[in-house]
Amino acid sequence: MPNLRTSPISRRGLLAAGGAVGLGAVLAACGDGDETSRTSGSGAEESGPWSFEDDRGQTVEAESVPKNIVAFIGVAAALHDYGVEVKGVFGPTKTSDGKPDVQAGDLDVSKVEVLGNVWGEFNVEKYAGLAPELLVTAMWEKDALWYVPDQSKDKILKLAPSVTLWAAQTTVPKAIQRHEDLAASLGADVKAKKVTDAKAAFEKAAARLRAAAKSRPNIKVMVGSASQDLFYVSLAETSADTLYFQELGVRFVEPKVNAAGFFEELSWENVDTYDADIIMMDNRSSALQPDALTSKPTWAGLPAVKAGQVIPRTTEPIYSYDKCAPILDALAEAIEKAKKVS
Repeated sequence: MPNLRTSPISRRGLLAAGGAVGLGAVLAACGDGDETSRTSGSGAEESGPWSFEDDRGQTVEAESVPKNIVAFIGVAAALHDYGVEVKGVFGPTKTSDGKPDVQAGDLDVSKVEVLGNVWGEFNVEKYAGLAPELLVTAMWEKDALWYVPDQSKDKILKLAPSVTLWAAQTTVPKAIQRHEDLAASLGADVKAKKVTDAKAAFEKAAARLRAAAKSRPNIKVMVGSASQDLFYVSLAETSADTLYFQELGVRFVEPKVNAAGFFEELSWENVDTYDADIIMMDNRSSALQPDALTSKPTWAGLPAVKAGQVIPRTTEPIYSYDKCAPILDALAEAIEKAKKVS
């Protein structure tokens, strides 16, 4: 993943580096897909034609259900939760010590071909060797394939059809539904007890977060991401997770965003610009984690930090009910227990 101090300034590059959390509200309005299924049906047959309309509005067709699937790691993890396995992945899959990245979820990364682990890396030769039948990734900007490098995109897209699903310009429930739609089209049993139990847990967690936010309306949350030189405060409405939290009643710090419209860069000297009772910190491996910030006096002096009210923020959720329910529960618990310190 590129370092914020050296990577070219681009919306997608900054997102990948941990400096932003979504582009939804700042991009041209183009819709997030409705909540109803746009697949060929619930649970694809083993034989016969297959089709799926993705969030670009493009319909992908094949003579049979694709089996050799390659996907962005977060999408692969979501498909895995529905019982759909992939042959290869790209995007943050392993950390520097070889352990699964947080975005891998329950996926066994030793059983998939890793085509690229950082921003801009995608081994086209290995991809071709997998005889891919379908490429699946996320979309933060209209028609932009997440973690598919621009310089090799044309070669990659010639090898197999592609499907993209919104990671911005949507909310968590809508994003989960679209991933479920895709999984169903690929043969998943979305009525399986594991799936319905996870959905019930998600709905229970959402109700808990709504109740927590309603009972603690004075608690304010700041969405942050850290690099060595800068602290980024993100606007809640520009990402699927925080927009949904906001819809459930959570109050967020509203930064004075830059021209792109989705976050504000603060020097570490000015990290105390905003008052917050809880700080949600980007948990991606590309961002500095709280334990790496202890040497920065201004960080240590923040009321929320001194009160121990800093929690991880899953900046790129795995869009399955199973993985999103704990995210809601964790924020609800933080709000329920938070002291008013701002």
